[in-house]
Amino acid sequence: MNPSVKINPLYRHIIYPALMLLLFFAVALSPVGLLGCRTRGLLALVIALACGIAAVFSASKALKSRLRGGADSQWWMIATLILTIPVVAMIIMA
Repeated sequence: MNPSVKINPLYRHIIYPALMLLLFFAVALSPVGLLGCRTRGLLALVIALACGIAAVFSASKALKSRLRGGADSQWWMIATLILTIPVVAMIIMA
């Protein structure tokens, strides 16, 4: 992607993480007959792990932005909160 192209913060920090959240719950709550028990669990685990890694990344971006006085630190924290939901749900479901 061209670095000079600006993405709307609403998409970057709310819509895209919410799509990952939706994907996680679509896989985790799908019927067993559709994907199978093991496949469904492994897919949910991979999605939750990817969300966890992305949440750590966005939390570090929020901290760096906050320390530098940037205006987008709140956006990064919102993304972090959305991305931690699948991780917590995976822990509760397991």
